[in-house]
Amino acid sequence: MSSCVLDKETFRHCCQLLLQLSEQLGDCWCWVPVQDSQDGYLRKTALRLVTIDSRPFGDQAESSSELGPHNSCLSGPDVQQNDQDQSALIGSANGDIIRGDIEDQDNKDNRDGDDGEDRICRMCEGSSQVLQYEYHILFSCSYRAPVLYFRVCTLEGRSLSLEEVWGSIHPNFRLCLQTSPFTMVTQQEHPLLGQAFFMLHPCRTEDFMRPLLQAAQDQNRPVNYVLTWLSMVGPVVGLDVSLKYSTQF
Repeated sequence: MSSCVLDKETFRHCCQLLLQLSEQLGDCWCWVPVQDSQDGYLRKTALRLVTIDSRPFGDQAESSSELGPHNSCLSGPDVQQNDQDQSALIGSANGDIIRGDIEDQDNKDNRDGDDGEDRICRMCEGSSQVLQYEYHILFSCSYRAPVLYFRVCTLEGRSLSLEEVWGSIHPNFRLCLQTSPFTMVTQQEHPLLGQAFFMLHPCRTEDFMRPLLQAAQDQNRPVNYVLTWLSMVGPVVGLDVSLKYSTQF
């Protein structure tokens, strides 16, 4: 593996390490082999209470900008802000850092009083419901990177549309999804199952992983590419990586 891309063998090794940690933590990741093939993928299912914003996405993104800039956008310049931030991301290797940005903003809004609460409420004009998420992590030979596929359905079994999936994303990420193509949620055919799935496009994975991996290399820190990558992209679609992964790593 070079400093910023994966090969299939390294991907499998990273997945095995992630599975070992997942078993210790009871995080329910599993490896699913593909019949008559050497390929496979990581899978996890989870129930989430989600508020779906029913407004057109353009209106959602415009409202999201009211909260101001967010480091959690995962854009190249934000990731490269400074070596200290990079080291913190590598050291923890989990989504709690990104989630912390959201919590900090929420706490700020609470301190601001009713005005902050009203802004959050206006951005979440929809109904809350429990949804079942199924997440898959696959290896892309074209991009030489992991790719996050997922599908979402109600407890009654109805699959969500792409518009509903966009509306279920936390407001802090919506502006990023409109302006940053590497976090774009699209609908694609699952390359191993041949079924319709949503995915986070991997076209900029190398760009935001390079500084993180370089920081780890410079400081002789061990790093699991898949786990570090997942901590960056997972929270966009509600897949948080527990801080406990970093204490077990």
